[in-house]
Amino acid sequence: MSVALGLHRPLVVRTTPVNDPGNLVARLPDTAPFAWIRQGDGLVGWGEAARAIIPPGPGRFEWARAWLSALFGAADIDDPVDLPGSGPVAFGAFTFDPGAAGSTLVVPRTVLARRDGKAWLTTIGDDTLDLVTPVRLPGPIRYNDGALSAMEWEHAVGTAVKEIGSGRLDKVVLARDLMATAPHRIDPRALLGRLSTRYPDCYTFSISGPNTDALIGSTPELLVRHTGRAIESLVLAGTTPADSDPKALETEKNQYEHVCAVASVRDALTPLCETLDVPERPELLVLPNVQHLATRVTGKLSDGASVLDVVAALHPTAAVGGTPTATALEVIKELEEMDRGRYAGPVGWIDARGDGEWGIALRCAQVRGNRARLFAGCGIMAESDPASELAEAQAKFRVMRYALEG
Repeated sequence: MSVALGLHRPLVVRTTPVNDPGNLVARLPDTAPFAWIRQGDGLVGWGEAARAIIPPGPGRFEWARAWLSALFGAADIDDPVDLPGSGPVAFGAFTFDPGAAGSTLVVPRTVLARRDGKAWLTTIGDDTLDLVTPVRLPGPIRYNDGALSAMEWEHAVGTAVKEIGSGRLDKVVLARDLMATAPHRIDPRALLGRLSTRYPDCYTFSISGPNTDALIGSTPELLVRHTGRAIESLVLAGTTPADSDPKALETEKNQYEHVCAVASVRDALTPLCETLDVPERPELLVLPNVQHLATRVTGKLSDGASVLDVVAALHPTAAVGGTPTATALEVIKELEEMDRGRYAGPVGWIDARGDGEWGIALRCAQVRGNRARLFAGCGIMAESDPASELAEAQAKFRVMRYALEG
């Protein structure tokens, strides 16, 4: 794939240790914020030092890595902190469908971060003053169906169950969208503050997109954490409401769904890793709205692999696509009747060392002006009941409905 990088002038990057900044979200100005926060730590950013609109196609991760390598390789970097996330950082989000436009990488002009009890500020270029204005609430939210009504989506689930019963595939993940409209502009900081407080064990994120769209959410699913050569991935598949008996996750449907998701991650990572540890049994992850079967996979990469190489190998996992992957993606296109955009695609950050954290963009919304498009998806198996799957999707919508409404 030929790469036309269109690079900016060399970046001048300065990272400085700072005192504990407290609530990271509260330090954000109202200028298309970037964020990646878990349990109060992480990174927030604003401004734009460089942006790449990544060409769609099978080589998009290779293109992104080449763009970043050239950009960061030419930069003048002063980074005495020398921790993952210090120095220049690019925030990114990729579309679910490799053939769809909309994947982006953005290097913010300013990044404020905290990790392991240390905090730092990274600036690129000349210092400018960014005023922190009061957070504005959007007002009462009105909802409308997206591509499919609830009844139409249940019918799509029923059709998927028939396709699985015919032997065409084992599992497919079907998503719904829901449209939200507010009387006033939706301030991303209001959503980030609510999400990071209510879902501290998830990864709360905000990625500014093209045409001023922002992808905002709080995902429980860690696609990969890359530190040096060490990697970690948290696989989630098999879901019940948070107030249900955890034994509901012991059904054959939930167990097999989880086995498929773990197998897809193991198969993708094995060629990249010197060592890989995959636990035999999943653990239980309980969140305020749902509970999941979870398996934490760890390993050591072979030399030379960056976090984007791991993301490229993993996406799409069975947890967001299905099994077998190619057939599941065909069924998704046939039944969902919508473009997922960056929903269920990789979202996260990468620094100049190749370290970073990337999740799957779940429990999220595409926000623009006073409108938001919410997403939720469910793993459909042979035993799936359309009404139960609709109830699960509604439970997953509650994350972003809470973010919008409080």
